[in-house]
Order: sequence, then C-alpha cells, then structure tokens
Amino acid sequence: MKAFTLKHALALTVFALSPAFSPALVNAQSSQHSHHETQPPQTQEDHSQHKMPAPPPQEERPSSVAPITDEARKAAFPDVQGHTVHDHAINYYVLFDQFEWQNGSDQPDLHWNTRGWVGRDRDRLWFRAEGEREDGDVTDADAELLYGRAISRWWEVVGGVRQEFQPEPSRTWAAFGIQGVAPYFLEVEAAAYVGASGRTQFRFETEYDLLITNRLILEPSIELQAFGKSDPERGLGSGLGIIESGLRLRYEFRRELAPYIGIAWKQKYFGTADYARAAGERVGSTRLAVGLHFWF
Repeated sequence: MKAFTLKHALALTVFALSPAFSPALVNAQSSQHSHHETQPPQTQEDHSQHKMPAPPPQEERPSSVAPITDEARKAAFPDVQGHTVHDHAINYYVLFDQFEWQNGSDQPDLHWNTRGWVGRDRDRLWFRAEGEREDGDVTDADAELLYGRAISRWWEVVGGVRQEFQPEPSRTWAAFGIQGVAPYFLEVEAAAYVGASGRTQFRFETEYDLLITNRLILEPSIELQAFGKSDPERGLGSGLGIIESGLRLRYEFRRELAPYIGIAWKQKYFGTADYARAAGERVGSTRLAVGLHFWF
C-alpha cells in the first residue's frame, strides 16, 4: 500500500469544497459567454403599413352658374362721371381735327375739317364739315348729316345726306358708308355718294396717331376721292380725281388742346387734272400748315 502523501491530501480537499463553488463558476462562465453571443439579424422594416395622407376633400361645384343680378352689373360697370355702359344717357363729342392756316406759292388760306356726334352708345347722329377759304372767299365747302349704328366694338355703319356748297353749282347727295378703327389703331372712313343724274362719288380717308412721346404726336393722313362720271360744271372728271395727304406734328398741352405744324399736299389726276389745266389752275400744291387740334 502506497503512502498517503501531501499531494493526496490537497486533491481530497478540492474535491470536498467543489459543491460550494460550483454555482459561482457556472455564473462566471455564463457571463463570459454572454459577451460573445452574436445579436440576431435585424429584419427589414415593413412599409406596407405606412400609408400616404389622404388628400383634402374637394369642394363640390355648383351644378349651374347663378344668374347675373342688377347688383352684379352695377359692381362690374360702375357709373363713371354720370355715364354707364349701354345706358340711355345722351352724350356728345365735337372734334376740330384740322383748323389751320396753309401757306404755299399762292395766297395763305384757311382750312378746316371737323366732325362729331350726339346720341347714345349704339345709336348716334353724326355731322361732318370740311372746307377752304382763299383770298377771303370760300372756295370749297361741304357738310354731312348721318345716322350711325354700331355693328361691333370698333365699327359702325352710317347713312344720311351730304350737301356741297362750293364750288358752284351746289350738289346734294345721299350718303352711306362705314367707319371705325382698324387693327393697330388706324382710323378709317369710307363712304359712297349718289346724286342726281346718276352721279356717284367715293371717298376714302385714313389717319394714324404715332406717339413719339405721351404728348408729342405725329399724324400722317391721306384722303382719296373718285367720281363715277364727269361733271364739267365743277371741273371733275371720271375715275380717281383728287388725293390729299398730310403730315402733322402736334403737342398736347392738354388732351383737349394741341397746336401743330405740318405739310399738306394736294394732287389732281386724270380728267380732273385736265379740267384744271384747261382753266389755268394748278394740278398739285405743297403747303406749310400751322393750326390747332382741339375737341370738347
């Protein structure tokens, strides 16, 4: 039998004490292993449960538009200085487009061209007057009285009578035509005239206001006259007879009052020119014009 040594005694002592230290050892091992455990993989977030916010409810539209009332009309078209749109008020307008002294190679003379109207928005009574005076005598004068009816925003038809006083003999004509504002604010007047003995005339006039500044305005104009048959008593031949044109520069001190200077040309053609030569008159002329443009 082997001897009981110190080594054997130590082994026996550890064996006897092992049940008391076993729980602590187990806990220590568990603690160490918990630090080495891998975290479970994160799952991808499910967006199927996320919904967009619902749009705000739309207002229901009325099934029909409410009728326009008198109060709505008054609010949209207020009374402006006692004048409302398409009312029954009587208004008027008088324009002296040309009131000037012309000076050329012959004696100075006075020239006038005026027009105006009185009436309502759609129906008006128009008048026109034009003439010349040379050496103190009226050499050319005519006047028209016309009824005008608006057919669109910018145009109206006219009809009435025209009376020519000079040169002699005087003539009376039935007149009808159209007038208004063409695109680019080109003012246009076109009229036809029918007189006794089958005589006819045609007149076309246009002018344009070119604004150099808000007050300085250049106005070119042109007027053509043609005749259906010759009138030897008045020195007028058939066809294109007379063309008058001008270029006037005015300055508006006020919108209603503007002095101007310019140049006026007048030329006779064909049979009318032949009558002028036979009478010893000039066929064409160029004149300096100084005048006043005003309206009220």
